[in-house]
Amino acid sequence: MSEPASTYPSFAVLLVDDEAAWLRSMRVALQRAGVDHVLATQEPREVPELLAREPVGLVLLDLNMPHLSGEALLERLAAERPEVAVIVISGMNQVETAVRCVKAGALDYYVKTAEEDRLVGGVLRAIRLLELQRENREMASRFLSGDLRHPEAFAGLVTQDRAMLAIFSYVEAVARSPQPLLVQGESGSGKELVARAAHQVSGRRGPLVAVNVAGLDDTVFADTLFGHARGAFTGAEQARRGMVEEAADGTLFLDEIGDLSQASQVKLLRLLQEGEYFPLGSDRPKRLLARVIVATHHDLAARQAAGTFRRDLYYRLATHQVRIPPLRERRGDLPLLLDHFLAEAARELGKKRPTPPRELVPLLGSYAFPGNVRELRSMVLDAVSLHRERVLSMDAFVKAMARGGAAAPAPGALPDRNPFAVAEHLPTIHDAVELLVEEALSRAGGSQTIAARTLGITQSALSKRLKAARE
Repeated sequence: MSEPASTYPSFAVLLVDDEAAWLRSMRVALQRAGVDHVLATQEPREVPELLAREPVGLVLLDLNMPHLSGEALLERLAAERPEVAVIVISGMNQVETAVRCVKAGALDYYVKTAEEDRLVGGVLRAIRLLELQRENREMASRFLSGDLRHPEAFAGLVTQDRAMLAIFSYVEAVARSPQPLLVQGESGSGKELVARAAHQVSGRRGPLVAVNVAGLDDTVFADTLFGHARGAFTGAEQARRGMVEEAADGTLFLDEIGDLSQASQVKLLRLLQEGEYFPLGSDRPKRLLARVIVATHHDLAARQAAGTFRRDLYYRLATHQVRIPPLRERRGDLPLLLDHFLAEAARELGKKRPTPPRELVPLLGSYAFPGNVRELRSMVLDAVSLHRERVLSMDAFVKAMARGGAAAPAPGALPDRNPFAVAEHLPTIHDAVELLVEEALSRAGGSQTIAARTLGITQSALSKRLKAARE
């Protein structure tokens, strides 16, 4: 028996066979496939004690052994440890025995004389099935409880939005999965913060290595990720480790993945499929030992449908995926974010935290924030840097909003931006104006100044209209 050497899978794979040569051969074959959390024993009577002591999730069980037969042990495991999956290995191809074992609870049945690659493939499929089952149980538990086990990992994402909190629960549930995580969202919405939170709760010992792949041609992409051997190209006087190797036992975060060229997409697909890669100029493969997280502001599903992003790569990346909502879809977070960034800006600039005017949150709520949370942070930092009085001036915010564009479109607005296009009966001009003014005042929290700015008229013009409506 030997101790597990690494952390893949998170549970141990136990080999049970009285033939020492087969145990050595299977251990080597599994290690080549990236499975190195392996235990082995030649004594079947030790198995119950091993299972009580070690985190075993999968057992490869030989049928023909002295002292305790494989079938007898299988029945015992099915009764006492049903959560442990069992693959039966036999020296003979007997259909009746195979059927009997599957009925007794075996996950699969293989003949020893079968090709080794076939058996290893079966083990990898079983591991993936067990991982998915564990992830499903974990996610169900998290969503039912509604609690985060590591809320500190998400401290940088200031929110009370239900959709965001559900994303945190999902990310925490799949953080330990070896499968890729796809994070989609607009620029500035917090994709890298989500990736860092996923890494923090993953339990991985290695670092998080971030690479922005936008604009990298195929050669630079390959050299950046895979590194190169000495003499691989002109000027390559020394070998260089790639980012995949730098992220070993940690997380490799590839940002702006939607901008990859087709040639680079093929290289990434091979890395994920094979779990190995070749540094430029080398004929010796290296193993992928990092968990991969990718992010993009593009809609990858639409891109693969349009043929600009490989379908096979998309489905390989989309095993686990989240979409970070833009700030305009979580306006309830504006007061929290404003307070957070005011305190942060005051610390950075060595100033006393200013008091925001009551009208500031409604003003911000009328803006679309194309740059999302990052844009709000920049606005606050700029405003605090110019701050002199006790109450924070709104001038810097008004100017930034003017540079950034108009007010936010209503959720679900039509592409032609005509809200009356689907109306069965059109309102009169008078009624339409009244409804528009009422909605602008509601969104502005009753502030005529902000409502007038949203409507594109002066405050005095709005005041006159409201006065006329009351008379």
